[in-house]
Amino acid sequence: MTKLDAATMLLTAVLITACGSSEPVTPATEQTPDPNVETVVGEILRVDPRLDELIATDARIEKLADGFVFIEGPVWDRNESRLLFSDVRGNTIYQWTETNGATPFIDPVFEGDRTGRGSISSNGLTLDDEGRLIICEHGNRRISRLEADGSRSVVVDTYQGNQLNSPNDAVYASDGSLYFTDPPYGLEGLEDSPLRELDFNGVYRLRPDGELEVLVQDQSRPNGIALSPDEQTLYVANSDAENMVWMAYDLDTSGTSNPRVFYDVNDQAAPGAADGMKVDTTGNIFATGPGGVWVFDPDGTHLGTIMPGEVTANVGWGNDGRTLYMTGSTSLYRIRLETQGLIPGP
Repeated sequence: MTKLDAATMLLTAVLITACGSSEPVTPATEQTPDPNVETVVGEILRVDPRLDELIATDARIEKLADGFVFIEGPVWDRNESRLLFSDVRGNTIYQWTETNGATPFIDPVFEGDRTGRGSISSNGLTLDDEGRLIICEHGNRRISRLEADGSRSVVVDTYQGNQLNSPNDAVYASDGSLYFTDPPYGLEGLEDSPLRELDFNGVYRLRPDGELEVLVQDQSRPNGIALSPDEQTLYVANSDAENMVWMAYDLDTSGTSNPRVFYDVNDQAAPGAADGMKVDTTGNIFATGPGGVWVFDPDGTHLGTIMPGEVTANVGWGNDGRTLYMTGSTSLYRIRLETQGLIPGP
């Protein structure tokens, strides 16, 4: 058993895989996030000495807020100096600031008939080049944009006339193309849902002119998504408990090619799945997986793992780009890094 396995086997957190399971959970209203929570927690597993160049030896993991159901999709809003993130099972988007802690930002996210739906809230969040919030909505099975008046407009909701499954995570390229994943977590029964209109779980590219292309359709549970700094490699997490891997694809204007397993964590006993990820400016990958946030160099070498102490679903760059925010199952964390990532938006 590895040190990572041994440490994480002591966790008391309940395993919640796939960031969107349709099993019933305790409503968020029964848990009140405490905006004043800020404690040092967890540990950092150092596998390769090169990790010290990315994470200082005296770096600490801070818990910023807790009491959520299952949070995801952190994105930093530089204009407002705040972090926005989804409570996937609490049907709320929260905002967190140094001054006020975590408070509801959109509550509820989904309003309507829940019949036949699994996870109904938002999941991945990002910002467009005008600073508008882009929301992956499970319940409405679309990607939407938050407008200045508080309304939401549709960015994309169908492919060739068929309703999307439930967009999960998204990232913009420098040319304005939006890459996103579309697993079935928003549908009760997943692939067996009678509401399902597509017979695959896709990875897509939405071009600025509105053209929507399927790039990958053979992943069982495409989830987290990221681009290399030169935008020539597309990374996609497969969060299937039966096949927990991060995939890499060569990427150009014609689509993807050369599919390959970037890293395989099927041998890990710690709770968690291959999930959300971000890439720093030099190409290192910070990917949530079993036991915490796995750190890889661009060649796929595991350098170490940031271990907050519970299942961690996604990460996002914040502040000046050298702070990594981490959404755990029930809590929000951050860690200061030596490296830097690009923050979405203007």
